[in-house]
Amino acid sequence: MAENQIVKKEDIVVRFAGDSGDGMQLSGTLFSDASALTGNDIATFPDYPAEIRAPHNTIAGVSGYQVHVGNHIYSSGDKCDILVAMNPASLKSNLKWAKRGATVIVDIDTFTEEAMGKAGYTADPFTDEMERAYTIIKAPITSFTEKIGEAQGVDKKTTDKSRNMFALGIIFYATHKTLDHTFAYLERKFAKKPAVIALNKAVLTEGYEYADKLEVIHSHIFEVAHAEMPKGRYRNITGNVATAWGLLAAAEKSGRRLFLGSYPITPATDVMVELAKHKSLGARVFQAEDEIAGICSAIGASYAGALACTSTSGPGLSLKSEALGLAVMTELPLVVVDVQRGGPSTGLPTKTEQSDLVQALYGRNGEAPLIVVAASSSANCFYWAFEAAKLALEHMTPVILLTDGYLGNGSQLFRIPSMKDMPEIKPRLATPGDPDYRPFRRDAETMARLWALPGMEGLRHRVGGLEKCPDGPLSTDPENHALMVHNRQEKVDRVANYIPEQKVEGDPDAELLVVGWGGTAGALTLAVEEMNNEGTPVAYTHFNYISPLPKNTGELLRRYKKIVVCELNSGQFAGWLRSHFPECPMTQYNKIMGLPFEVGELKAEFRRLLGK
Repeated sequence: MAENQIVKKEDIVVRFAGDSGDGMQLSGTLFSDASALTGNDIATFPDYPAEIRAPHNTIAGVSGYQVHVGNHIYSSGDKCDILVAMNPASLKSNLKWAKRGATVIVDIDTFTEEAMGKAGYTADPFTDEMERAYTIIKAPITSFTEKIGEAQGVDKKTTDKSRNMFALGIIFYATHKTLDHTFAYLERKFAKKPAVIALNKAVLTEGYEYADKLEVIHSHIFEVAHAEMPKGRYRNITGNVATAWGLLAAAEKSGRRLFLGSYPITPATDVMVELAKHKSLGARVFQAEDEIAGICSAIGASYAGALACTSTSGPGLSLKSEALGLAVMTELPLVVVDVQRGGPSTGLPTKTEQSDLVQALYGRNGEAPLIVVAASSSANCFYWAFEAAKLALEHMTPVILLTDGYLGNGSQLFRIPSMKDMPEIKPRLATPGDPDYRPFRRDAETMARLWALPGMEGLRHRVGGLEKCPDGPLSTDPENHALMVHNRQEKVDRVANYIPEQKVEGDPDAELLVVGWGGTAGALTLAVEEMNNEGTPVAYTHFNYISPLPKNTGELLRRYKKIVVCELNSGQFAGWLRSHFPECPMTQYNKIMGLPFEVGELKAEFRRLLGK
């Protein structure tokens, strides 16, 4: 292959789409792993249906996986450069995500009259207009795969599961990558099934060689720039796994045993699944019968001295609200991981949304303040889980960590830190035998109480859901209740003294300030960077500390004539900021579609606000 046939690019986006069961999630994962191992930065976006098994060949059953690879990657990308569509339904629902001029690879064997009808096609989709707009590769993926299966004596059911490997082979050829890393994966994964290894290797190789014979693909081979990253040990990590690791790291640094009491719920379940693998590190995982039992078991573990956590998504957070009030009243450390999804009710279980901010801030009866923080990338879920645990243990209060489906299921390269480089965590443990101990006597600076564990000599006490006075006994005195409500709020407010000030990126002197929070950071960062590079000044600030807000938030916001708050809901963070800083001129840009922001749509909105 001649050198001039290779197109060198800083980044590309590849999207795999097919029926549920076609292995698109695996194909995307293997491509992202191979890209990372060959020196690319990556970000991924799994996009799969909520239905366990939607009808075959229907749009409801289409599963997708988008991979953005390149030199320095902020998000999973907007439109794709290469689209794999394993059946008519996946082409119908995903062609809108392909750039004009993109390479579209289809399994032409699946484009039967019946399948196209189920997908909603009334005529041949491969029109002259489509052929002009895209480079179409009609690959006989099913028939090639079945021939290999027959030659190796493998049954049809097993053979059909390998179709995704043929498509992956084409992708590896089109992106100028070798098959070695995937071969190694197959050998590890199916070490006890040599026939499966042989089949998948043969199909993968056949796809690669098929692409080599296609003249049309020779002018569409991409070589993506390698990432310039600090030296260290890296791995491809999802946000949910990173969250679990962050909690494990916090347990080690604090000297507390980690306990997770949770109930499985999409898209948060993998936090529990990952922690269950690490009993050797002291993690204890209890899969409860429901959400209420999950958080109540965690509160009990916290009372006993554990770093106690529970994980959930929006509907589960609703169910945990009464017990969260108990944790606020007892002033026990507790980490609640909320991996947000589209709501309300069951809503969109597999789609992302910043749907639970108001619930996290206010969703309890009475005056029940707590700390709320939000992760902003799949990789930094590790650090924000660690920070949530640190704040809970050092300030004796529940902390809600907000991630979302985009972060939790998506993945990035993660530079594994050394534990010696992680900050100290100093739990507020009482001293056995302290004659001055009282359950709600507070530190003068933090307003946090001491944590007396069962069995500590001379420190017997009662905590519970009924109001108490600082010395511990139950009290319904009106003035005492007012005092205790004030003290619990003051304790959370004073956390602002222990967190960093808010920073501005982009052009700090710009007319427009873009504000984001949580998992929208990738798209917002890239949109602002591109605007400034194109000569349109834009400032940007992204919030991870939500309650309390950083101390300089008001001062920062008041510098700007125009402020736009961008979030994947109808304006929950904008409302939170307005309640604190009503004098600041804020507009909103909201998206509630179960999808992350696209860089293009953000730039268009920023230009509109600037009159450009």
